[in-house]
Amino acid sequence: MSGNLKIEKSLSISSGDTGIVETGELKRSLKARHMNMIAIGGAIGTGLFVASGASISTAGPGGALIAYGAIGIMVYFLMTSLGEMATYLPLSGSFGTYAARFVDPALGFAIGWNYWLNWATCLAAELVAGAIIMKFWFPEIPGYYWSGLFLVLLTVLNLLSTRAYGESEFWFAGIKVITVVIFLFTGAMIVLGVGGNAPGFDNWHTGDAPFVGGFGAILSIFMIAGFSFQGTELVGIAAGESENPEKNIPKAINTVFWRIMIFYIGALVIIGFILPYTDENLLKSDVENVAVSPFTLIFSRAGLSIAASLMNAVILTSVLSCANSGLYASARMLYAMAKDGKAPQVFGKLNQRGVPVNALYITVAFGLLAFLASLIGDGKAYIWLLNITGMIGFIVWLGIAISHYRFRRAFIKQGRDLNELKYRAKWFPFGPLFALALCFIVIVGQNYNAFLGESIDWYGVAVSYIGIPIFVAAYLGYKYSRKTKLIPLDQVDLSRHTG
Repeated sequence: MSGNLKIEKSLSISSGDTGIVETGELKRSLKARHMNMIAIGGAIGTGLFVASGASISTAGPGGALIAYGAIGIMVYFLMTSLGEMATYLPLSGSFGTYAARFVDPALGFAIGWNYWLNWATCLAAELVAGAIIMKFWFPEIPGYYWSGLFLVLLTVLNLLSTRAYGESEFWFAGIKVITVVIFLFTGAMIVLGVGGNAPGFDNWHTGDAPFVGGFGAILSIFMIAGFSFQGTELVGIAAGESENPEKNIPKAINTVFWRIMIFYIGALVIIGFILPYTDENLLKSDVENVAVSPFTLIFSRAGLSIAASLMNAVILTSVLSCANSGLYASARMLYAMAKDGKAPQVFGKLNQRGVPVNALYITVAFGLLAFLASLIGDGKAYIWLLNITGMIGFIVWLGIAISHYRFRRAFIKQGRDLNELKYRAKWFPFGPLFALALCFIVIVGQNYNAFLGESIDWYGVAVSYIGIPIFVAAYLGYKYSRKTKLIPLDQVDLSRHTG
């Protein structure tokens, strides 16, 4: 497929009033600004607004900076790897399709279905979080009312068109970006002593600061940082509907890393200067108590009396943004698998606006079931589901690194000219290999404390690592049923067809 990508290639139109059509491609209606905000918005959320406080409390300001910096570099390499493949072959199935083409069809099957499960369950988590946040203003109204309202709103946005999703995510992400910029400016003024005494480096020398808890604490923050950055890969999913992927994807990749690193590292530096890691409020930071978000605490110090309400509104926007993106990504991944024969064909149908409606409906239905699980009993089933999603995110990143390594090696093996690549990831092969190694460390160290006691905490092990056997079962099940094998490098499909 050349750079002149077709907007939509209709193969057949169904009869009746269903409005469903089968198409070869989704509509390419996402502009450069949409792609930029999708990439940025996917990484800025409660991980920054809330969990950053607990990170500093756990590992100290220095330890948190090392952890977030290392994971940020890893994400940069992953994004450049994904960017190289997505620019060359912009598909809605993205890394699921790349794994199937460049590594093993079984790997593509496992990544695709697990990624769908990841975001479908995440949708339910965000519905719960949104209901909790609304209690700040309306404590008397049952939470499930808000969850239902949000689910209807997000479903309508995704049903309208890809452009509607892009526009809504543009504004959702824009609110988050503006908030972080204001926070960095406000915090910098406090650090410099404008309007009061400058805190200096006192908090960097409090107790065991700047490093608290040694390598074990930093390792635990690796996981929190990784969860915070999950969502950056959404730009790969959106590549299949980008208006000009060869131009827009590289631009989004090149700018998003530096913006995210400035936002995260800048925010951690500000928090580390102003709030000591011993501040008990930092450890209490969560969506149920927005009053102790580090952002709220610092805005309050600057004299902003409505800080709690302001941050509550921003965090609600962040939650809705995550749920919106999750619904979009999971529907597109399911659509792509259906077109590739790895999911029922019914999920490969598009309506006249280019939206994979059946894939969207089943995602909404599964998310609703997961949400109901949170209302039953003590919510243990829901906790298991959430742990599955956290692990799957890192496994998907692992798959991206492996796919890119194989893609570039196959490109060279088959005598192709690297100048054919409109966007080329730097530092190959170090980049994907570094990302692969760090992802593996985080996956293995997910709950290393469960192995350190007098006896192994098998329940803790099961809850933390449940995502691994689910992924392995999907991989081996497809591999043995379809008799797939690792694709030799000289037989890897490097054509640019999307069918």
